[in-house]
Amino acid sequence: MRKALEILIALGILLVMASGLFAEKMRLNVVEHDLENGMKILILERHTSPVVSFYLRFKVGSVDEHPGITGIAHLCEHMMFKGTKNVGTWNYGAEAPLLNEIDSLAHQWRREMECTKHPLYRGDTPRLEELRQEIAEVQQEERGYIIKDELWETYMKNGGIRLNASTGNDGTQYYVSLPASRLELWAYLESDRMANPIFREFYSERDVVNEERRLRTDDQPWGKLWEEFYAAAFTAHPYSWPVVGWATDIQMILREDVERFFRTYYAPNNTIAVVVGDVNPERVIDLCERYFGPIPPQEPPPPVITEEPPQTGERRVNVQFDAEPIVAIGYHVPGGGDPDQPVLEVIASLLSRGKTSRFYKNIVERKLATSVNAYAPFSRYPELFTVTATPLKPHSTQEVEEAIYVELEKLKTEPVSEWELEKFANQLEANFIRGMKSNMGMAWRLGNYQALVGDWRHLLRHKKELGAVTPEEIMRVAKRYLNDSNRTVATLVKKESKKKITRVKPESSRPYY
Repeated sequence: MRKALEILIALGILLVMASGLFAEKMRLNVVEHDLENGMKILILERHTSPVVSFYLRFKVGSVDEHPGITGIAHLCEHMMFKGTKNVGTWNYGAEAPLLNEIDSLAHQWRREMECTKHPLYRGDTPRLEELRQEIAEVQQEERGYIIKDELWETYMKNGGIRLNASTGNDGTQYYVSLPASRLELWAYLESDRMANPIFREFYSERDVVNEERRLRTDDQPWGKLWEEFYAAAFTAHPYSWPVVGWATDIQMILREDVERFFRTYYAPNNTIAVVVGDVNPERVIDLCERYFGPIPPQEPPPPVITEEPPQTGERRVNVQFDAEPIVAIGYHVPGGGDPDQPVLEVIASLLSRGKTSRFYKNIVERKLATSVNAYAPFSRYPELFTVTATPLKPHSTQEVEEAIYVELEKLKTEPVSEWELEKFANQLEANFIRGMKSNMGMAWRLGNYQALVGDWRHLLRHKKELGAVTPEEIMRVAKRYLNDSNRTVATLVKKESKKKITRVKPESSRPYY
């Protein structure tokens, strides 16, 4: 049944301007609509410019994988740009038999490849090479029917900007901004690739993803450290493997595996669409009903039932790499929606946000490290509160690590000052307002909260919770989670090598691909 709920919220906010402080009311009009197939539509009407930002969130990430198909969520994201029966080909009827032939050859290749891994039978290596060549030949024939990057170019020709996608532990999202007059184009293209995707050029794209993994993880100090860090911290939960997946899993995934994964998780009843900008909500609803409404729902995807058992002692791992030393420290903490999560966010901010933060003043300014950063996650499941640091020569990772622990212990025994909490409140206000100004930023926030905790309104509740954190709560939460028995430490140990390494800084959370 069609339903639309319009929610009007008046917020009293403080806006920091060059001329001083003044109060301004912000009206956040969100129209919420559910299609009969279970797809959620969120619409925020803004007429400041004739532009609309679109954010399509599928509630699936690497956390929904299992051993053997790690990396499949990220691979599926890549394949969603390959077109449909209508887009990306000039003759799908002639292309389809070639896709089937490639699949048949790929099955033979995989069976032979599995034999090579058997301890008693190592398989027929020449046959593997023959099959690879046969697959390449049929792929080359198939390319004669492909219109390369037609989806991408259609968006670009119609004024699309910021077209992209990303996959993380907890979700996969596709986004683009378009002129307001191209609303129907978005509805047609996105509903078409939800209903009729064709994963063409799959095996060549799989090789691209494996190369991406090599460049961003295997050959990068931060990537390699982060992978080993999470593998050590999580012994049971699927947060233990990287978003990009393990190399051997990527190598063995078949096109039909990705299609099966797509049918399970890319169902409309597992999807949120957010539209923010110069639109008429009724028009958006009508178009969504027309284009997305006919897509049938699927059985609800299986939940992640594995829970990480409590950690009962510190874990340590050393990663040898031809790069300067780095240390990563992690503590198991609850995910989004837990009452302690906002407190952990405040702790992370007090420790490392800006040049007046505790880590900067007491570690960086003392020349112990070039940088020290703390991050508190907002995630579907319990995750890690992390601290990362790069020592400054001649200081060691051990010295920096001990300096970090000194600051963490202070949080447990000394109440945070009123000045520090006031500083955080000002930063919170400024960041909140800054995020509200961008259509895409707003769409991302609404969709993310809706996906992670089931209600976009948590965006507002969360801000209120952050502003209400007290010194007593900070001490309690620091004592509860930031202790050595709940700690995992990964250290990058320099290994001399002739190979040149280009260093990449980590994101504030686990990386998207």
